[in-house]
Amino acid sequence: MANKSKWVMPKQHGAWAMLIIPFWLGAYAGGVSWIHVPLFIAWLALYLATYPLLMAVKTKRKEPYVPAAIRYGAIAAPALAVSLWQRPSLVFFGLAMIPFFLVNTYYSRKKNERAFWNDVAAIGAFCIGGLGAFYVGRGELTLEAFELAVFSFLFFIGSTFYVKTMIREKKNERYKWLSWGYHALLVAGLIATGETFAVLAYAPSVVRAVYLYGKALPIMKLGILEIANAAYFFIAMIVLYS
Repeated sequence: MANKSKWVMPKQHGAWAMLIIPFWLGAYAGGVSWIHVPLFIAWLALYLATYPLLMAVKTKRKEPYVPAAIRYGAIAAPALAVSLWQRPSLVFFGLAMIPFFLVNTYYSRKKNERAFWNDVAAIGAFCIGGLGAFYVGRGELTLEAFELAVFSFLFFIGSTFYVKTMIREKKNERYKWLSWGYHALLVAGLIATGETFAVLAYAPSVVRAVYLYGKALPIMKLGILEIANAAYFFIAMIVLYS
């Protein structure tokens, strides 16, 4: 029987949407290319590799984490090599992610991965991945690329606030007002900057942040609703940039 410890999988299910949505929004807006296929394989494998690495830092144990990271890295390497061969400048996007990864490493060492700023750092890295996907298709970074990255960043920060108010910080009044205040400012800011159509992309997020607060939702149902909301946001952004 295969040793299941060979493949250590991340337990933060919400991170999958953060991994996928900014990348493919950037790819769509920049122009989908065949290069996005190996790049996404590398992107996925590198993400899978970071989890066991951070767990190794947290637990101070090599087994089974370091071998798992090496296996994922072995998958990422050829796909990344093809991507860099076609777009050598992608290396700069990787370098830009390093400070964010160091923040994640710091919180793993402190055994405080659920910290808000740890989530912010991870979201920032994922959004840089979206910029990289845009660059692959367009060959340059435009204002449109940064707008998409900011839209994605704002969406996932809102999701982070909401999930915390529903699970770990559900009895914390301060987090409730941070979540509600953030979503209110988000809508006001979009309207003030003339991004009125984009408000529709965030409308379900605002409604669920207020309406569902305090309701005892099973974690499974909460996760399903977040997946549906993320899918809606993705489609709305596709429509906005079509």
